[in-house]
Amino acid sequence: MTQANPSNRLSSSRLGLSRWAGPPLILVTDEGRLPDPLAAAAALPPGSGVLLRHYGDPARVARAAALAALCRRRRLTLIVAADWRLAARLGAAGLHLPEGLARHGVLAPALGWLRRRRVLLTIAAHSPGALGRAAELGADAALVSPIFPSRSHPGAPVVGPVRLGLWKRLARQPLIALGGVTAATAGRLPRGTVAGLAAIDGLVPAERSRS
Repeated sequence: MTQANPSNRLSSSRLGLSRWAGPPLILVTDEGRLPDPLAAAAALPPGSGVLLRHYGDPARVARAAALAALCRRRRLTLIVAADWRLAARLGAAGLHLPEGLARHGVLAPALGWLRRRRVLLTIAAHSPGALGRAAELGADAALVSPIFPSRSHPGAPVVGPVRLGLWKRLARQPLIALGGVTAATAGRLPRGTVAGLAAIDGLVPAERSRS
C-alpha cells in the first residue's frame, strides 16, 4: 500500500461502502511484492485490517507473530490465510480461505474453531460458483478478484465494475474488492457494491476515522 500522500478519498461515505463485521480497508501481504509487511501495516489507520498470506515464506510463523503484535498495538484486524492453527495460536480475528481450499472442503477442526471463537471467515472468489461456496460455508465476506488489471496476475481476465455489480446481486455475503484497487480505480466501483477494499500496494490509506 502506498504510504505517501495519505488521503481521505477512500472513506466509507465517499465510496458508498456497504457494511460488514470486518475492516473496510485490508492490506494483503505478498512475499514477492511486499516481502516485509510490517512497515506497510504500521502505516495503516486504526480499524484497518491485515490479511497474512506469505504462503511460501519459511519464516511465516515468526513473521506472523511480529505482525500480530503490531496489529494489537495499532488496533488492526489480523486475518490469517489458510492455516487455522496459526490463526488460533496468534489469537487472530479471522481466517481466510483461498478458493481452492474452500472448494475442496474445510477440515472440521477449522470450522469448529471458527464457531467456538466466533471469528471472521473470508473466502476468495473468482466466479459466481465460488460465491455460492462461500455462502455454504457461512463466510462473513468474499474477496472478489481481480477487479481490475493487477501486477499479481498480468493478463488475467478481470471482473470489472459491471460484472461485480451483477455478482453483488447473486451474493449472500458482503463483497471485498481485490486486484488493481487504487485510489483512482476504487472510484469506479458502483456505490454500495462492496463492503471493503483490499490491496497489496497502490491503495492510499483511508481517513483515520470511519464514517
